Formats: sequence, C-alpha cells, structure tokens
Amino acid sequence: MTENHKFQLGTIGALSLSVVSSVSIVICNKALISTLGFTFATTLTSWHLLVTFCSLHVALSMNLFEHKPFDATAVMGFGILNGISIGLWNLSLGFNSVGFYQMTKLAIIPCTVLLETLFFRKKFSRNIQLSLAILLLGVGIATVTDLQLNLLGSVLSLLAVITTCVAQIMTNTIQKKFKVSSTQLLYQSCPYQSITLFIVGPFLDGLLTNLNVFAFKYTPQVLFFIVLSCLISVTVNFSTFLVIGKTSPVTYQVLGHLKTCLVLAFGYGLLHDQFSWRNIMGILIAVVGMVLYSYYCTVESQQQKASESSAQLPQVKESESDPLIIADKGSEILSESDPKTPAWNLKRDLDA
Repeated sequence: MTENHKFQLGTIGALSLSVVSSVSIVICNKALISTLGFTFATTLTSWHLLVTFCSLHVALSMNLFEHKPFDATAVMGFGILNGISIGLWNLSLGFNSVGFYQMTKLAIIPCTVLLETLFFRKKFSRNIQLSLAILLLGVGIATVTDLQLNLLGSVLSLLAVITTCVAQIMTNTIQKKFKVSSTQLLYQSCPYQSITLFIVGPFLDGLLTNLNVFAFKYTPQVLFFIVLSCLISVTVNFSTFLVIGKTSPVTYQVLGHLKTCLVLAFGYGLLHDQFSWRNIMGILIAVVGMVLYSYYCTVESQQQKASESSAQLPQVKESESDPLIIADKGSEILSESDPKTPAWNLKRDLDA
C-alpha cells in the first residue's frame, strides 16, 4: 500500500470518527441538558477536557504515543485561546437567539477563508468557493429561524468567530511547524484549556442559568450521562485535532455542518423533534454543497500532485544531461575497461 493510499484511508477514518463521536455526544448532552436539567455547559466542557487529558496520560504511560515537548509559549497560548473560544460560544448562545447563534456559526467558514487568504496567501478556487456558498445556504435554510439582534450578543458572537478561526488555523499550523501529531498537541494543550474553563465555567454557567453547578442534585442517572459524555468527549477532542491536522480548518468546518445536518436528522428520527420541509430542503442543499466541495478538493489535489510530478521530471532529465555527471560516468567506464589507466594524475593534481 502506497503512502498516498495510507494517507487517504487515515483521512477517511479521521472524518468518520469525528462525525460518529460528535453526533453521539450531541445526543448524549441533549438528554443531559434538556431531559435531566443539567444546563452547565461550560463546566461540563472543562470536565471533558480533564478526562481527555487523564486518558492521554494513561495512554502515554502505556507507550501508545511519544511525548514530544515543544514551544511552551505556543502551547499555552493555544490552549488558553481554545478555552476562551468555548466560553465565548456559550455566552453567545446565552445572549442571542438560537437563529442568530446558528448564523454566526456559519460565519466561521468565510472568516477562516479570509484569514488564510490574507495571512497565508492560500488560494481558494471559484469551484471551492461556489461549493462552500451552496453548503452555507443549505445549512442556513435548515437551521436559522429567527434573527433577533442585540449589541452585546453581536460583540460576543464576533469574538467567538474570530477566536475559533484563529485557534483552528493554529491547530493546523502548529502540527506542521513543530511536526507533532494530533495526540501530542492535544495532550500538551488540554491542561491549559481545562484550567481556563474550570475557572470561568461556574461563573459563566451561573450568569446564564442563575443556578449553582455545585448545588445541583446529582442523581445516579445524571452522573451516568455525565460520565458517558466525558468518555465520548475523549474521541471528539482527539478526532478534532486529527481532522484539522490531516486536512484543513475549512474542511473541518464543512464536516461540522455535516454533523449539524445529521444531528437534525437524528433528532427527528430518535427524539421526535419538530421537523419541516424547510429543514429537509436545507439539509439536501447542504449535502449537495458538501459533495461538490469533496469532489473539487479531490480533483484539485490530484491536479496539484500531477503538476508537482511534471515539474520534477525536467529537473531529473537536466541533472542526467549535466556534462559533469557524463564526464564522471565516462571516467568510471574508462577505469573499468582499462584498470591500468588512472582516472586522474595524482602527481599532476599535487603539483597544481
């Protein structure tokens, strides 16, 4: 199996793992929050990250991956930024309508494209842009309902979008710059994310719900779903870093909108949520956008590899026709055919 096939299989596996784990944790958290009344989302996320770190630490002690320390400042900044981003999204949902919250989630893709174009000189073809526009249109139709605006909520949403885009771009950039795997980056950044959310979580949850997370009545059923949610989160966090490292932040966001559509479908099929023809039409349009995006990405990737191969071929031919190499080969042939004739005059070289 070639390296290219291994990479493709690894990418497909990472995408599948991310979809399955994310849809599972959304269903689990929906039961925990909506049914059991545990509405402390930020604090729950801090527990997710803490369990993820402990799981990775156990895996490290079993030599399942290698610890690779690198720039501590970059790791700390990245971890804190991720924690702030999660907190801002929870605040955005608390101070905005659900429709406006979903609309701001859609803004992550164009914002990421803009940042990568401005700072990394990355180019997105018209076909890629068109497929992303179709995707965003479909998700918007399926999820966005009301758009109630307010100044504080708009500012929080803007900050959440910017911090998320920067954090996801950093995820991809750090892995490539320092040559670390998704597991190694997640292991080193988890403590900073967890501590950030553990400090601000109870305060944010209390501000949004007027309840105290430490005074909540933890029944066996609530504890079961909290533990289940934390265990699933290990896979979610790992697959997030894995997908961004193997693909790109934009592809991860496209995958995120696929998860949204699947969550809507599962909610209708399993939890009997309200569903309309508008939701169905939006999901179908979004799926068309995702298929087009995947197709154009594959085609452009193949074209890029073909152009790189063709560019390397003339260099090989040019090196083979180099007179110095020909002379060197000629001297080797001469020395093999007539061992008595030296390839060079050692005395002459010393005299010179």
